[in-house]
Amino acid sequence: MSKSMYSYVRDAWKCPDQTEVKSLLWHRMQGWRKEGSVVRIERPTRIDRARSLGYRAKQGIIVARVKVRRGGLRKARYIRGRRTARMGMRKKTMGKSIQRIAEERASRKFVNMEALNSYWVGEDGRSKWFEVILVDGNHPAIKSDAHLSWMSSPKHRGRAERGLTSAGLKGRGMSKRGKGTEHTRPSIRSNQNRGK
Repeated sequence: MSKSMYSYVRDAWKCPDQTEVKSLLWHRMQGWRKEGSVVRIERPTRIDRARSLGYRAKQGIIVARVKVRRGGLRKARYIRGRRTARMGMRKKTMGKSIQRIAEERASRKFVNMEALNSYWVGEDGRSKWFEVILVDGNHPAIKSDAHLSWMSSPKHRGRAERGLTSAGLKGRGMSKRGKGTEHTRPSIRSNQNRGK
């Protein structure tokens, strides 16, 4: 059976450092560094990943490229009389992933749209770039779409802020392990009353 065009693009992006994507990204990121933090783009950089996450080339759907700083949260060492291990400067991790921060920034910039999903497109020593798929739930083309009409419901407002995207569910520990319905942890609210 012959492979589709999307499968070739997917294979090239699996290991960007070992394919022609490396030189492509090297040239593209020179322009991305000069752009703003949230930029609307004409078409997705990774068409295979975008389509698998729900993107379609139709009215009511846009893609935004978001630049977010990368790196840990290590603090500067202050001069006080205690051990470095007790100063609270190491092993500081964020409560949210950088990808979730990118989704929230995109949904904040385009206030009439909701973040459907996002994916990684590049990184250098200082920044990471993600492309966020945004959907206008009130657009007639979206309301008449059988796969995306659920976005027009008001209960889906604030998907990125409430951690309902794929990156948000993963960060909240709600991603599924295998084929069952088990999560990596139960809900904190439902678990706090256990044993009373």
